[in-house]
Amino acid sequence: SQYIPLYQQLGQYWGEQPGTSGPVYVGAFVCMLFVLCLLIVRGPVCWTLLLATMLSIALSWGKNFMGLTDFFLDYVPMYDKFRTVASILVIAEFTIPLMAVMALKKFIKDPTCVRMRVFSKEVNALWISFALTGGVCLLFWLMPDVFFSNFVSSNEAIGIQSLADAGYCDQYFVNSILANLGEMRQAVFKADALRSFWYIALGMTILLMHYYGKLKALPMVGLVTVLCLVDMWSVNKRYLNNGMFSTPRTAEQTFPRSNADEAILLDPTLYFRTLDLTHNTFNSNDASYWHKSIGGYHAAKLRRYQEMIEAYIAPEMMQLRSAVTLYGDKLEQVEGDSLFPVLNMLNTRYVLMSTNKEQQHAVFNPHAMGNAWNIEKIRWVDNADEELAAVGDVDLRHEAVVDARFRQILDTPLAPDSVEVKVSLTEYEANRLVY
Repeated sequence: SQYIPLYQQLGQYWGEQPGTSGPVYVGAFVCMLFVLCLLIVRGPVCWTLLLATMLSIALSWGKNFMGLTDFFLDYVPMYDKFRTVASILVIAEFTIPLMAVMALKKFIKDPTCVRMRVFSKEVNALWISFALTGGVCLLFWLMPDVFFSNFVSSNEAIGIQSLADAGYCDQYFVNSILANLGEMRQAVFKADALRSFWYIALGMTILLMHYYGKLKALPMVGLVTVLCLVDMWSVNKRYLNNGMFSTPRTAEQTFPRSNADEAILLDPTLYFRTLDLTHNTFNSNDASYWHKSIGGYHAAKLRRYQEMIEAYIAPEMMQLRSAVTLYGDKLEQVEGDSLFPVLNMLNTRYVLMSTNKEQQHAVFNPHAMGNAWNIEKIRWVDNADEELAAVGDVDLRHEAVVDARFRQILDTPLAPDSVEVKVSLTEYEANRLVY
């Protein structure tokens, strides 16, 4: 229970894919019928749909299958306009249920079509498809550690480990968090694996009843339809439910001003940013209503900023969230200048935190770098990838990273000032900044 504030920020997904909020789900028993289709349906339509399914899944791997992804980005018209590679799974979401219906249709017309010869022996395709789907789910439930060695992503592990490295806590506490987080996610995984097994087992029972003449075709189709509907409905309600619908409200009702917001708004500084850790930072606009925010949401991501989020901002946020778990409301200001260099560079002056949903507090960050500052040297790099990598390798307060394309513009040698010069923002408007 002491880790709940941290877990509420992390979610249930444990893989390396960034920004995952929900799965592509076509139904457990539908997957069994899809496998059955591969065994009993012949002809070009079936194989064409299978190839389309495989291509859709392979393209959804994105950077994990970069050769195919690059080919489509470079040579297939309009493909590079999709906001995420996972969008291509809409093809699999169509082809898999379609093939499931094709299998069901053939089974209804001729139940004996499931009898197959494998190595001169007659086997039932129903049991093969059941073993390849329900059997796998049962193995997942029985032996999750065999299939997944770790239920914590590398970024999460690095962020949590940094607590001990920074001296916030001892290694035993970090190991406890990692172990408990893994156990919790494994329990969620096993619960869904067992759930899927029972749906497949119920569907298998319905098919066997028709196969042995205990159930007519029309009732069988009705039962299969209800089974798939209940399966899909229960999963979909996790992501679209009654709590997402409400009566219309004003902006002030939608974004009520907390005591923490009031405290930040008392700051007379013209411009600084606020990091909101009380919501999902990059999927919520709550903080942006009252403050200039590090986060916020828009469907079209700014690529450079998104890469900065994934490489630096998200791990730094992980450390801050962990600090809330450790210190709660006792945390008054951000400690450790070197722990959050990118958030400091982005002028993050306040961090909104909460130990529960009802109570928020603003944590002051004395290390925010301000609107502008003098540097002493420039590190030239050859491209954007080197630029991103170098950000984590320099002291951002004293050194800037610049693409070599701009060398002619900045071809004036830097001379350190004899006395420290402070740059201040004296006038701030949406279309006019005076330093």
